[in-house]
Amino acid sequence: MNTQIAVAPKLDVKAAIWAAIIAAAVFMMMEMIMVAVFKGASPWGPPRMIAAIGMGKGVLPPPATFDIGIMMVAMLIHFVVSIVLALIFGLIAKGRSVGSAVLIGAVFGLVLYFVNFYGMTSVFPWFAQARGWITMVSHIAYGAVLGWVYASFASKYSAVAVTR
Repeated sequence: MNTQIAVAPKLDVKAAIWAAIIAAAVFMMMEMIMVAVFKGASPWGPPRMIAAIGMGKGVLPPPATFDIGIMMVAMLIHFVVSIVLALIFGLIAKGRSVGSAVLIGAVFGLVLYFVNFYGMTSVFPWFAQARGWITMVSHIAYGAVLGWVYASFASKYSAVAVTR
C-alpha cells in the first residue's frame, strides 16, 4: 500500500491570500530594484504607476520621489489586485504539484504582463512606458512565486492522504 500526500482538489483561499501577499511583495521589490539598477531610473516610478490607477495621472513621475501617501495607495491597489489574481490562479492550480504550479504560475505571470501592458493601456495609457524585459521578468517571477507559495501552502494546510 502506497500512501502519498496530495493537495486537495479545491481552491484553498488561505493559501491563495498568502501566495498573493508574498508574490506581490517579491514582484514590487524586483521591479523597483531592477528599474534602478538596469535603467538608472527612480525605484519609486513603478509604485507611482500603480497608485495612478486610483489617484489619477497627477501622481506619475516626474518627480519619481518617495511619497508615503502615494506608496500606501500603490500597495493597497497592488495587494488587492494580487489577491484577486491569486484566487483566479488558485482555481487553475488547485490539486497541482508544486513544480507544475510554479510552471503554470510563470505562464500566468507572462499572460498578466501582456494583459496589463498591452490590453490595459487603453484604460491606463501610462502602462505602455513600462513595457520591456524588466516588467516581463518581474511578472513571470510573480507568477512563479505565486505558484510555488500557493501549492506549498495548499499542500501543507489542505493535504489529504491518498492511498494507491
